[in-house]
Amino acid sequence: MTALSQVRDQLRKPKEIKEAEPRLPLRTQIALQLACVFITLTVLFPILWIFALALDPRNISRPDGLIPPGASLAAFARVLARPTSDEIGFLELARNSFVLASSVALFSVLIGVLAAYAFSRLRFRGREALMIAVLGVLMLPAVATIAPLFIMLNSVRVELPILGQFNLRQSLVGVAFAVISGALPFAIWNLKGYLDTIPKELEEAAAVDGATRNQSFFQVVLPLAMPALAVTAFLGFVSGWTEFYFVSIFLNDPSQGFTLSLALNKMVGAFGQTPWSDFAAFSILFAAPVSVVFFFFQKYIVGGLAIGGVKG
Repeated sequence: MTALSQVRDQLRKPKEIKEAEPRLPLRTQIALQLACVFITLTVLFPILWIFALALDPRNISRPDGLIPPGASLAAFARVLARPTSDEIGFLELARNSFVLASSVALFSVLIGVLAAYAFSRLRFRGREALMIAVLGVLMLPAVATIAPLFIMLNSVRVELPILGQFNLRQSLVGVAFAVISGALPFAIWNLKGYLDTIPKELEEAAAVDGATRNQSFFQVVLPLAMPALAVTAFLGFVSGWTEFYFVSIFLNDPSQGFTLSLALNKMVGAFGQTPWSDFAAFSILFAAPVSVVFFFFQKYIVGGLAIGGVKG
């Protein structure tokens, strides 16, 4: 596929800038810089407040400055040892959250890209009706699907070689099914919009070189769709990592797969009895993995965030 490789290499080369952008007046540049500084401070203030709460040993909701008196990391140590009164540690909670988030990201991308490619490239009977059905599910709030999913999954018992026999609703597997069902419509529409922007001539060139449709899909379309795949996977990971509704309603016991989001909610006490330092430390540890994932995939995420909506 020599001709096809040349076309793909040309698409990946950065476009040369033919004309220099006009320089803005000095006043406009200063105004824009001040606006950027103001936006940055507005965004960073809540984060700095949370860090100050985590360092404050007095467990109060209003710290005295960014570095409060007697600042220490004791709250992080307490959270890592035992975040709640349940007999489950932070590492096990993090493992359950990671398994759930990774499953949502993986299956939403795998199933979503296949369905999106079918909607984008193939013409078959009922295509428009199926697209409208997917769009209708996408517009439906996730909370509205809790009751039917609860009843459906509660009636299913499965037996797996490693996990043994269990009720699907009372397990992290059932929660993963529920979250994936909500993430798939967005994944399909987002990926379809991006695949529509990939020229069909590339697949036609691959066919001329002797490639089958499957080869064109895996060797041409998927590499070019990497930004959209990264965005979809990242948003699916965030959806699974922060999932709370299904976890809190489906699971009744920590042994069934409690996650970090459920443990964080259990730290909220009634009548102002919330341990604010521990709560803030837990929040920071809860948000850190998502920030790390975004840091490693930001090149693809930033490049593919808006491109999926170019065509419908």
